Amino acid sequence: MATTAAPSVAGRFGPWGGRYVPETLVAALDELEQAYAEAQADPDFHVKLDALLRDYAGRPTPLYHAARLSESLGGARIYLKREDLLHTGAHKINNCLGQALLAVRMGKRRIIAETGAGQHGVATATVCALFGLECVVYMGEEDMRRQELNVYRMRLLGAEVRGVSSGSRTLKDAINEAMRDWVTNVRTTHYLLGSVLGAHPYPTMVRDFHRVISREARAQIIEKEGRLPTAIIACVGGGSNAIGVFYEFIPDKEVRLIGVEAGGRSPKLGEHAARFSGGAPGVLQGTYSYVLQDEDGQIALTHSVSAGLDYASIGPEHAALHDSGRAEYTSATDAEALDATLRLARTEGIIPALESAHAVAECIRLAPKLKPQEILLVNISGRGDKDMGILTRELKLTGA
Repeated sequence: MATTAAPSVAGRFGPWGGRYVPETLVAALDELEQAYAEAQADPDFHVKLDALLRDYAGRPTPLYHAARLSESLGGARIYLKREDLLHTGAHKINNCLGQALLAVRMGKRRIIAETGAGQHGVATATVCALFGLECVVYMGEEDMRRQELNVYRMRLLGAEVRGVSSGSRTLKDAINEAMRDWVTNVRTTHYLLGSVLGAHPYPTMVRDFHRVISREARAQIIEKEGRLPTAIIACVGGGSNAIGVFYEFIPDKEVRLIGVEAGGRSPKLGEHAARFSGGAPGVLQGTYSYVLQDEDGQIALTHSVSAGLDYASIGPEHAALHDSGRAEYTSATDAEALDATLRLARTEGIIPALESAHAVAECIRLAPKLKPQEILLVNISGRGDKDMGILTRELKLTGA
């Protein structure tokens, strides 16, 4: 079991993380921390979760050798971890199933969640339908416009989708509203947070529910190639899919871990969501990490063609991995992500989510620089069905 990046004290990854919340929420977070610790020690909990991941979500996901993409780029052999093939279309279902089981265990029958690209919202609505729980999803109005299909999916599954009109009308603002709801309804409600963000124990708990990605990938690449990959690449918004695919490889120092942030339109503040190239230490929505902010310390606006990557902060464990040098973080622009989408679609017949396309863009840059015996493992965290409106417009697919 990998323990390299475990919090050195409760809720801390070095200086990062912690618990910065209103006093009203402290008891709820203590309750959640205790329930999670008890569940982790309960074999029956793991039996139930493993069965759901296998029989309902569709795990294990394949590790696919992208032969045509590899050949077209030259250099390294490229493998894709196909989280896009999971039920609901993304990795988010891993965490949602785990937290739904916890909510039932705690007797909480009302679930609230936030969503940006909509995939976490869809996964939350899905598990609430499965367990018969009330579901409210907060989503910024800009994201609702960009991800209209996922709004319809959530409503079909029985969720109430509440649009958020404040601020930039994106993920940050949706989280604000979800936290206000939680403060008001804390006794009856579980906040099903969707990434490795927020106050302790969320960054650790969400990571643990996504560790299954790297457990599978490690065994799969050894089975297929007899060795570990040269590098693992994943997109990074809050950071859940990336920490999920990185975690079991953290002790393997020879394996490069590469997170790809949203480079957006330009390096100008407000035009991207690259926290490590433009951010500074700060507290946002319960945790201490790198945050995009202006000279006065106000949270900056962000931009990405992908609705799931335009968050102003990043998970605290990623901050620790960055500072230690164990993981490296780069960015891909909107244009590079769109080009990567087109290339993967036309070489492998796989349309990635625009978030995942940022990881593919880094793969396209890196693969030709490596030797043929080297291996790149790219996490395809979600599929691109949700992005067809954006792709049709940006890539001019109408034929007009």
